[in-house]
Amino acid sequence: MKSWSQFLLNQRMLIILILGFSSGLPLALVGSTLQAWMTSEHVDLSIIGLFSLVALPYTLKFIWSPLLDRYTLPFLGRRRGWLALTQVGLVVSLIAISFFNPIQDLSTIASLAVIIAFLSASQDTVIDAYRTEILTAEEYGYGSALSITGYRLAMLFSGAFALVLSDQIPWKSVYWVMAGVMSLGLIATLLAKEPVSAGQAPQSLREAVIEPFKEFLSRKGSFEVLSFITVYKLDVVMTLALMTPFILGLGFSRTDIGAVTKGFGLVATLAGTFTGGLWMAKLGIHRSLWIFGILQAISGLTFYALSLLGHHYPMMVLTIACENFFSGMGNSAYSAFLMSLCNPKYTATQYALLSSLMALTRTIAGAPSGHLAQSLGWPNYFLLSIVLAIPGLLLLTRYPKWNK
Repeated sequence: MKSWSQFLLNQRMLIILILGFSSGLPLALVGSTLQAWMTSEHVDLSIIGLFSLVALPYTLKFIWSPLLDRYTLPFLGRRRGWLALTQVGLVVSLIAISFFNPIQDLSTIASLAVIIAFLSASQDTVIDAYRTEILTAEEYGYGSALSITGYRLAMLFSGAFALVLSDQIPWKSVYWVMAGVMSLGLIATLLAKEPVSAGQAPQSLREAVIEPFKEFLSRKGSFEVLSFITVYKLDVVMTLALMTPFILGLGFSRTDIGAVTKGFGLVATLAGTFTGGLWMAKLGIHRSLWIFGILQAISGLTFYALSLLGHHYPMMVLTIACENFFSGMGNSAYSAFLMSLCNPKYTATQYALLSSLMALTRTIAGAPSGHLAQSLGWPNYFLLSIVLAIPGLLLLTRYPKWNK
């Protein structure tokens, strides 16, 4: 068994960390940071709300992911070529959007934001494929942890740090800074090695579109696997769906929420993600899914306790710490599991499809959460959220069959 230092202290893992950062950087720049820029320019609130639609490419990336599996650009290889192209496009687009004003050039800003989101979603797809192919199965846990860590740090940089920076320099300069930092991903791509794929690339677009579905569904227990992916973190999704109104309703201030849930919570998430990656190397994916799944369900009891105690600051901090830490551990195992499911021939397409199920769970589970909380009351709502961990754990008993 390799030590954690042997896993982490190598060039491939550093590349994975930087690419994770490159993946997370553009999200806020077409989301919360862009909204802040528009608000500072007094753009109508209804228009700012409509700008949430520019993030649709992140949900729809599976539509064009077969193209990224099928075609190899004439430079750098099948994965690094697409990475370099999307990263150059992101740097150029981030610089371009800075030259326009949200009031005077709203349609241009919207068009460039959609382009950035499209390039970012495409980069995400290729990074997921690259990470899956460059790492061994034994390294999936560490790789997932480092990728998520980089992603979260980038969101903090392009979100909170960008807002602080905007008080010191013009918005145009803020986006220039972000474009410069985005170039770190391009440097990592140029220094990286192209994965030696275990499977030949699809030979036709038809094969690239149809075969990933056909190949996956032909596996034993494929529908059970899809069901498991959908429900494994259902308890976490339900618990966190109404976290902000719940905590505000207990009498905590917005400052409390910002400091504890956004600041301290991020640290807890990163610590949990990294710890999960370290443990996975010893436990393996199967046992990690079991242990982390149980822990993230049990952590829901802290929300239940807080709902009974009311305005209790130490309990609120403990609740956020437990939920984020154990959820971070679960994310490491979950991501590694998705990686293990991908056929190297169709990595980009299959990972994009499987990760889309996670987004589907967040959307569907979040919709009835408000009604349930009103009907059941907060204590019973959080108990129900804990119970929702059971279907995923029951499906996990079938894991040995899937592995065959």
